[in-house]
Amino acid sequence: MSKQRLAVDEYVAGVRAGDRAVLGRAITLVESLRADDQARAQAVVAALLPFTGGAQRVGITGVPGVGKSTLIEALGGYLTAQGRRVAVLAVDPSSLVSGGSILGDKTRMPSLARDPRAFVRPTPSLGALGGVARHTRETLLLCEAAGYEVVLVETVGVGQSEVMVAQLVDCFVVLMLAGAGDELQGIKRGILELVDVLAITKADADPAAAARARGEYAAALHLMRARHPGWTVPVLTCSALTQDGVAGLWAAIVEHRAALERDGVFAEGRARQQVYWMWRAIEAGLLERFVGEPAVASRRAALEEAVRRGVVSPDHAAAELLGLG
Repeated sequence: MSKQRLAVDEYVAGVRAGDRAVLGRAITLVESLRADDQARAQAVVAALLPFTGGAQRVGITGVPGVGKSTLIEALGGYLTAQGRRVAVLAVDPSSLVSGGSILGDKTRMPSLARDPRAFVRPTPSLGALGGVARHTRETLLLCEAAGYEVVLVETVGVGQSEVMVAQLVDCFVVLMLAGAGDELQGIKRGILELVDVLAITKADADPAAAARARGEYAAALHLMRARHPGWTVPVLTCSALTQDGVAGLWAAIVEHRAALERDGVFAEGRARQQVYWMWRAIEAGLLERFVGEPAVASRRAALEEAVRRGVVSPDHAAAELLGLG
């Protein structure tokens, strides 16, 4: 296949046919910073939009060392064994200098990466706040249009990324470790307010510690205001090594969606997310236009240097640039 850019209808037809090579190229198009590629990418996404929305969207995060990739591979393998098609999007905190990847998620999920019913793709943040503002949402839509029934979005677990991913998925799963010190100090209140399912991983290493951690987290969550009135956040234990609890984790994710649909808030939540991303796109577009203004571009370097040397305050420099834009 030629590596030249395809026509819009070729991208659309290939994605709809589930062609993994074309899907990968469509995602690369979406990630491109070239203006002509962005225009073509928008046309591709717009044409595929009627075929999106059917997947179960799940965000998964956790503290460093919790084994996110290992558990995602176990969960993905469990789902593909049942005949489901699974896409894994790993938000990658790309280098701000080179734009290169830091994570190697395909090497962390070797079995799932080779599974013909799975599609594993790192999505570079390129410095975007939360790592998902520019590309992950469009990549998720492309995967849905390609027929993937479950899309798992793995965050890097670095604060703001969780907030952004929670605006992208239907169910937000937080993974925690037992026996890693004071468990309740290891989880932020903001994450507790976002979580839909909480799972203690690596439970096979010390079942007693996992059981204690489960009780502590359940008690902490009981004190929090429920994110959805019709849903009580379950606290589970699981092990990717033994597969114990993996089926229960998926069952909780499915039941969470069923609860939201029973209460009539599932579609409303997705609609709010659409509006949220519209405004994020507006913010990104305004910033791009502002930086591209000739007057701003000509004064920017001098003001940045003045701020760096401490002779001009950041607020003063910002006010001057905003006046030029």
